[in-house]
Amino acid sequence: MQGEGIVQSLSSLSCVRCSKPASLQCPKCMDLRLPREGASFCTQDCFKASWSSHKAVHLKAKLSTMTDQKNLDTDTDGWLYCTRKGQGRSGFAPNFDWTGPLRPYPISSMRTVPAHIDKPDWAEDGTPKIEPYSDLQNTVEIKTPEQIKRMRETCRLGREILDAAARVIRPGITTDEIDRVVHEATIAGGGYPSPLNYHFFPKSCCTSVNEVICHGIPDARKLEDGDIVNVDVSVYYKGCHGDLNETFFVGNVDEASQQLVRRTYECLEKAIAIVKPGVRFREVGEVINRHATMSGLSVVKSYCGHGIGDLFHCAPNIPHYARNKAVGVMKAGQTFTIEPMINAGVWRDRLWPDGWTDVTADGKRSAQFEHTLLVTESGVEVLTGRLASSPKVFPWLDA
Repeated sequence: MQGEGIVQSLSSLSCVRCSKPASLQCPKCMDLRLPREGASFCTQDCFKASWSSHKAVHLKAKLSTMTDQKNLDTDTDGWLYCTRKGQGRSGFAPNFDWTGPLRPYPISSMRTVPAHIDKPDWAEDGTPKIEPYSDLQNTVEIKTPEQIKRMRETCRLGREILDAAARVIRPGITTDEIDRVVHEATIAGGGYPSPLNYHFFPKSCCTSVNEVICHGIPDARKLEDGDIVNVDVSVYYKGCHGDLNETFFVGNVDEASQQLVRRTYECLEKAIAIVKPGVRFREVGEVINRHATMSGLSVVKSYCGHGIGDLFHCAPNIPHYARNKAVGVMKAGQTFTIEPMINAGVWRDRLWPDGWTDVTADGKRSAQFEHTLLVTESGVEVLTGRLASSPKVFPWLDA
């Protein structure tokens, strides 16, 4: 918190913020035994002004400690395969006409959330109660200034959580371990992982590898050199939800996969660029489809962007493909996601026997990026935008 004090250091260093001589030390960094060079400040004012970005150092240190633990090995006693859309478990691998080389692995038990964390109404029994019957399924809400303030805080937390996941992605780590990082970072930030037990989804985030389009369930499979993996993070905090995802490279990735991920990123960026009051929701799909097809790629039609706020999913629906029939125009104060899913091959999809994992019909790879957006009077605010502290994982952003 900004109100925390800082401790006198024994020797002067350079201030992290302004580079002046510094003799004050962040107490949290001292507790975590972090290098003094990155935790020194010249005055309380510089410390307070740097707090919003500096605190990410503490979270990163905690997560590094967690992920330094021994990786999950091949012994998966007590782990079971997911069935019946999350409601069942089996000790036997399912039979299926798999479309690509990926296979499901056993999953661990559902992670717990401390009692003090505020929870959505599906946390206990897996069934959303308010969301399906809300008027906001048919009416696009204009958020109040108070709601927008909460949304900003929630989406910032979501960004910090996704960044924490990005930092641990490497060959040899399991997607279950990524889920653990997401879960623990969410709890540490005071939030609830929105996907957890939502319609019985068994994990705290979605990890979609290679040909998985979306809703991949974190499991015991270790990521391999050359994979791509999408991590989809949603967080419930201060009574509202934030939603974002990114597709990451695992080790050395082939050129075709690199281009797929980059073009998908560009599809989202081009769609965001048109968001402002008066634009029809259907235009989003036209922009995305145009860029994808010009790149020789296809756009998934089974899933769309959605309204978000106090509800996880609500109006408007925002398809990502061309010639869609989305109704309505954008107005200042609306919040929604745009989250194009782009395939290297055909756009059609198939569902795995677990009832959640959706894959490409031809087994070719798929990528996705997502932001939560606020329509402003003059344009758009990307509530889940990357931070100065976000890891540099996309080469085209560093050029």
